[in-house]
Amino acid sequence: MRVDVVSIFPEYLAPLDLSLIGKARANGTLRLAVHDLRSWTHDVHRTVDDTPYGGGPGMVMRPEPWGDALDALAPPELTPDGLTPDGLARPRLLVPSPAGEPFTQAMAHELATESHLLFACGRYEGIDQRVLDHAATRMRVTEVSLGDYVLFGGEVAVLVILEAVTRLLPGVLGNAGSLDEESHAHGLLEAPMYTKPAAWRGHEVPEVLRSGDHGRIARWRRDEALVRTVTRRPDMFAALDPASLDKRDRAALDRAGFQVPPGDVAK
Repeated sequence: MRVDVVSIFPEYLAPLDLSLIGKARANGTLRLAVHDLRSWTHDVHRTVDDTPYGGGPGMVMRPEPWGDALDALAPPELTPDGLTPDGLARPRLLVPSPAGEPFTQAMAHELATESHLLFACGRYEGIDQRVLDHAATRMRVTEVSLGDYVLFGGEVAVLVILEAVTRLLPGVLGNAGSLDEESHAHGLLEAPMYTKPAAWRGHEVPEVLRSGDHGRIARWRRDEALVRTVTRRPDMFAALDPASLDKRDRAALDRAGFQVPPGDVAK
């Protein structure tokens, strides 16, 4: 996967050299480059912002440097095969914004299938809307929100999104099976996890996890995931199909004091 990130604070993206993302860059799984938007300015002050039309507080990022940056990283010209000069499909432009659609694990999986992601990190009051409108004439543009709050800029969001996406790329995780058991993988939060020692400061690891009975362990983890989800994320639990819950699921929820809507029972 190729990834380009454009920011006026490229040093903010230094953590992308660390941990598994850094390894993915080193082995070529991730072709990632961070670019300084000011490289596409043409005045002595390297200006990237101006006052908003219509008045109001703050500044808005000007369209000219953004237009030139996107032209350089996603050339308008295509080869006869419909590819960019570097042999890739048009990039998907991602713009972190509190007005964007919520970022989810499902979106992370979707983005992991792309060949080229291009991130535009806004600052101040955001990027001139015409930049996004023009970009949408030649590539898919998605505004993405991490949650219902506002940050100084898009860089933190890019770090989060790229970490979620990169770990889904083939070969990045040492144990790919981890992806099947983690939170959000199947619409549930993950069950609590424990390691050695068996007893610590008066707290013991649940006996079932030390039993060696894989069937009991799987059932315990399923029960814990169900109860944890309905307790902490009732919105996620409400999205589950009641027909996906078998009799043992319903019994575990009943013991925890939660009623499941009536419906077909999974076999």
